Amino acid sequence: MYDRSVRCILCSDLSLHPYKLQVVHALSNRDREMRLQFCRQFVGILTEDPDLPNKLLMSDEAHFHLHGTVNKQNFQYWLAANPHELHQHPTYDPKVTVWCAVWSRGVIGPYFFEDEDGKAITVTLQRYTEMINEFLSPNLPPNNGTLWFQQEGATAYKAVISIAALYHLFPKRVISRFGDVPWPPHSPDLTAPDFFCGVI
Repeated sequence: MYDRSVRCILCSDLSLHPYKLQVVHALSNRDREMRLQFCRQFVGILTEDPDLPNKLLMSDEAHFHLHGTVNKQNFQYWLAANPHELHQHPTYDPKVTVWCAVWSRGVIGPYFFEDEDGKAITVTLQRYTEMINEFLSPNLPPNNGTLWFQQEGATAYKAVISIAALYHLFPKRVISRFGDVPWPPHSPDLTAPDFFCGVI
């Protein structure tokens, strides 16, 4: 009863709502300046080509854990008595690493980074470059000479070999840490896959 009264006062009388803190990378002054430079450059390209949003592939990968554990902060059991139930999960739980590219006409992917036995593997420079050449390239739409490609600043993404593979597919149209348009550090809020990776 007391809990209900407090919630009622907070929500109804004070119009307050519960929120959870979101942990993000701290932005330095240099990071903010690079984000501003990116936005200015992007607006310039958009001014020259208003159809740019329909030509932009935004990519990322995500790790999905397979142990089935839910977030205990968002889950409650309502029982007559405490069941004293323990939820165990391994120290190194199984997971799968999935990559995709999102654009206005759909999704290219998903691509699963796994070995011959179907086990998840780390995204390395060689594996990422193989994905570009063997998966992304054949799945691009025909006449893709106007498409732009965006990726974030992961180590495998910004290596000379992987950037060269992207330049081959998207000459002068790569948005990346060392691309034609430099992607600003710590900027997941600027890319679509970070909002939609749960639907892969």
